[in-house]
Amino acid sequence: MKNELIKPKGLVTNTNRRNFLKFGTMSVAGAGLLLMGCNDDEDMMPPTMNEGVKLGSGDIGILNYAYALEQLEAAFYATVMTGGYFANASAEEKTIMGDLEKHERAHREFFKAALGEAAIADLEVDFSSIDFNDRASVLGAAKTFEDLGVAAYNGAGQFIENVDYLLIAGKIVSVEARHAAAIRDLINPGSDDFAGDDLIDSNGLERTLNFTEVLTAASTYVTTPIDFSQLPTS
Repeated sequence: MKNELIKPKGLVTNTNRRNFLKFGTMSVAGAGLLLMGCNDDEDMMPPTMNEGVKLGSGDIGILNYAYALEQLEAAFYATVMTGGYFANASAEEKTIMGDLEKHERAHREFFKAALGEAAIADLEVDFSSIDFNDRASVLGAAKTFEDLGVAAYNGAGQFIENVDYLLIAGKIVSVEARHAAAIRDLINPGSDDFAGDDLIDSNGLERTLNFTEVLTAASTYVTTPIDFSQLPTS
């Protein structure tokens, strides 16, 4: 199916969750230096459009795709930090959510710096459907974003041509998977939901989603139209 313009729609325990998350942040700074040194053969300027953003083509388009998702996640966690849920959360949950916010902000800034002039503009978001004063609403949204992020990286990996970019994507998706597991454990402590059957198939492989599926889901919260028509389809 041809990519189209997406427009907005209206195994961790309580005592070691943070350590589980902490190891996922290593090497991002070094990876950033690697990525910034590997752009010589890329068309670095994505096309412009009068309304919204165009992701562009090739590896740069895919990196902008990842950047768009990291913008969404970073904006979400920044808003979480200002809401009533976070203000009244347990010390453990405050620590976890604070860590996730820092990770997603680091991912966003990493892509922004690495892409340079090829980076898409800042996206406008709408979180009006999320009650940031309510724990269930916040954690449910966090689960949606983290699961979506993992599936997005998994789906895009096959199209990345530069092996250095692929290595970096692998580092980042491993962090996103840690996030997803931690959030699922907060929602249903001590269960097997951290690697539930809704995510992991009978071969022990996590699900993938294509560009259309991911950006359609994200359009619930992103008000900026995103044109990904130049991304690969097969």
